[in-house]
Amino acid sequence: MKVSQVKDFESAKNPHNVDSRILYSTDKAMVVHILLKPGESLRRHITPVDVAFYVLEGRGTIEIGEEKAEAGPDTIIESPARIPHRWINNGPGVLRVLVMKLPRPTENTVVL
Repeated sequence: MKVSQVKDFESAKNPHNVDSRILYSTDKAMVVHILLKPGESLRRHITPVDVAFYVLEGRGTIEIGEEKAEAGPDTIIESPARIPHRWINNGPGVLRVLVMKLPRPTENTVVL
C-alpha cells in the first residue's frame, strides 16, 4: 500500500502557471490535483481523453464547449475528450479540483 498526501507532490510546470500536482499516473489513468487561487484560471485547452473533475474545495466556473456551470464541493463534472474546457476561480477562496483522465493520455493537451 502506498499512502501519500497532496503536499508530498511537487507542483508540475504547466502552461496555465497554476499549482498542478500529478498524484497518480499509470498506463491506465492519471489523477491531477489543481489549486486555483482567487482570480486564477486555466487557459482553454483540449484534452485528448475523457476527463472527470471532482471539486474538493471552493467554488468556481467550469466551461466545457459552449456550456458554463458553477460548481462547489462534492460536485463531479464529466468532460468529453477533445472539447475545449477550463476552470475559473472567481470566488474569494481557493478552488481545489481533482482531475481524473481516463485512460491516461498518450497525446499532449492542446492549449488554445
